[in-house]
Amino acid sequence: MTTVVDKPASKPFRWASAPERPAWEEEPSKAGLAGKGLVLAFACLAVLFPLWIVMVTSLSSRKTIDEAGGLVIVPKGLTFIAYRELLSGGQVTRATVISILITLVGTLFSMTVSVLCAYGLSRSGSLGHRWILMTLLATMFFSAGLIPTYLLVQSLGLTDTYLALILPSAISVFNILVLRGFFTEISQELIDSARIDGAGDFRILWTIVMPLSRAVLAVITLFYAVGYWSAWFNASLYLNDQDKMPLQNVMIQLVQRQQQPVGLGQAIRTGQLSGLAIQMAVMVMALLPVAVLSPFVQRHFKKGMLTGAVKG
Repeated sequence: MTTVVDKPASKPFRWASAPERPAWEEEPSKAGLAGKGLVLAFACLAVLFPLWIVMVTSLSSRKTIDEAGGLVIVPKGLTFIAYRELLSGGQVTRATVISILITLVGTLFSMTVSVLCAYGLSRSGSLGHRWILMTLLATMFFSAGLIPTYLLVQSLGLTDTYLALILPSAISVFNILVLRGFFTEISQELIDSARIDGAGDFRILWTIVMPLSRAVLAVITLFYAVGYWSAWFNASLYLNDQDKMPLQNVMIQLVQRQQQPVGLGQAIRTGQLSGLAIQMAVMVMALLPVAVLSPFVQRHFKKGMLTGAVKG
């Protein structure tokens, strides 16, 4: 007689439990959302409140500033007399025009050289592109210093000229590398097809590469423009003529050295203007172009910077 032995029932298969998600991937709680909102609101307030004080003070009359004892927080009796006097001619008006021209010419020159250099370095068959690239990278870590740079500018006869405000800081290797990384990612088949149709390098760059690179070009243009507009060190180093000083250097003279701008001394002495209102108005004029242009380029920042930095 055969004995049948019952086999133990097999255990049901259990899937391995999925690993827990990191804390930053979990759904935020209401308390967390409220905390983030408070932090963001505090950060915005910390940035906007000083700007509000500067703007309101620049629009306040001398009587309002005297009653407030200095900087004005609550607007009262707003007037544009400070801006009207600053833009009616004189040192500040001339400095504003100089800054605008230096920014426009310098940005155009820097973008032209940077785009040409980056496009050449992005083509693997270009002559000596590896050695040129290594030389540019070396300048990011090693510099001759301030004294050799000043002696070079002086020997070229650029002191007390507007070229001294453009040429010493015309090229940024970082910007060239970002442009090169973006140009490298453009389809080589697209460029080869244009070359087969008879297009040269300059036409390929102008009609194919640059239209496909509008995002990164907008970002790099803003970088150069802000750099030229905010620059003050080159002017203080290479310029001796006060009539050639850009707006940033005039602002330093007004705010730090408490100097009165040429053409406004009589208005301040007669009580029509407050020196503090003049200082704040010049600060607003220096900040206004960047504040106006940044929102229009902001949407290109993520695409332009991240895409251009993926490959080296």
